[in-house]
Amino acid sequence: MATNGKSKHHKKHRTSSEPGSVTREQLIAGLQEDLSREYQAILAYVVYSQALKGAQYMAIAKELEIHAGEELAHAITIAKQLDYLGAMPNATAKPVKLAEDAKEMLRADLDNESRTIRAYRERVRQCEALGEFAIGEEIREILRQEQEHQIDLATALGEDVPDVSKMGNKGK
Repeated sequence: MATNGKSKHHKKHRTSSEPGSVTREQLIAGLQEDLSREYQAILAYVVYSQALKGAQYMAIAKELEIHAGEELAHAITIAKQLDYLGAMPNATAKPVKLAEDAKEMLRADLDNESRTIRAYRERVRQCEALGEFAIGEEIREILRQEQEHQIDLATALGEDVPDVSKMGNKGK
């Protein structure tokens, strides 16, 4: 009995990057969520890039147009990885927050990018645990661009880049 208690305690503290603690199905489910977030980002950036008004937002509006194209490339990459894993990519976007206020739009984008970065960091850990190194490399490149988006948005808001390692699992 004491041995069972010990192994339960050990399981409780296991991270998803430990061997055997993540399954291919969990990776696929995570990638499907990531794909839905990429669709959300495409829609948000298309809308926000055109809806931002005011001279102070023209530079970031142009940047958001570029981000929309990058998010489309991310969606295609994730869809390819899902196909490689034998899964049909989904076609469902997460909801886009619509707002009249420019700062509210940028804040929504920044929050979404921060959630996306957290998710992709987890996906890299899952890929490593499963030995899916090529998928992990593809996600690392996406992660690098998502962090650039986060910097652009934080700068436009006049804020420091959020420390996503301190974020809770809320909204994941």
